[in-house]
Amino acid sequence: MSIRRISAIFEKDIKDLMKNAELLVMLTAPILFSLILNRSIHGKITITILYMIIGGIFTLVTSGTIMTMMAEEKEKKTLRGLIQSPASLLDIIIGKSLVTLIGTLITLTVSLLLVGIEPVMNFRAIIGLILLLLFFLLIGISMGLFANSLASVSVYLIPMTFLFGFTPQISTVGALDKGSIAVTIIDKFPIVQAMETHKTSSWLPLGILAIWVIGAAIITYVCFRKAMTDN
Repeated sequence: MSIRRISAIFEKDIKDLMKNAELLVMLTAPILFSLILNRSIHGKITITILYMIIGGIFTLVTSGTIMTMMAEEKEKKTLRGLIQSPASLLDIIIGKSLVTLIGTLITLTVSLLLVGIEPVMNFRAIIGLILLLLFFLLIGISMGLFANSLASVSVYLIPMTFLFGFTPQISTVGALDKGSIAVTIIDKFPIVQAMETHKTSSWLPLGILAIWVIGAAIITYVCFRKAMTDN
């Protein structure tokens, strides 16, 4: 791992971010939404609403930002050169993730301060948020490597937002039977497991979250290997 190479990748991405209006909107939209939501619910936040905000931030900001940056580099034919440069896989992942991580932490902190940060201010909930952050970051990287152009990013991001970001709402709309296989599967999804840390003293939800992160890391590695061999 080279600090110099990581720093060079980070500096390039931060400059690209400041020139990209779409990415800046991704970073600020959740804060505006949280402000409006806080006024509409008069501070009466529930765990479901809280994790709806968290899920939206992780999909839109974390996955969406890194996915857009990766797809943009792939479209400009600069990603392959970066992958084939002396920079290691770890250098590339860390360097390209730093901007997204900083943006996510700022957006998440400000949004939670607006609606109420107290429910997540405990050790297990914080561990859950860290695991969620890693999962959505890795999924964003892998989907960015899989996307062929910037236009295809929204094609992947929209269904991913509903599938992973707003999972609790899918199981609570009443369209699915509570005992159905679909609900059983949905209840094992990352956001729902993070919510479970507030309902139980068991460490099992964090263990399931860790499995999701490992799975996302494997997918990211496979996508990188494929990108290295593509013509």
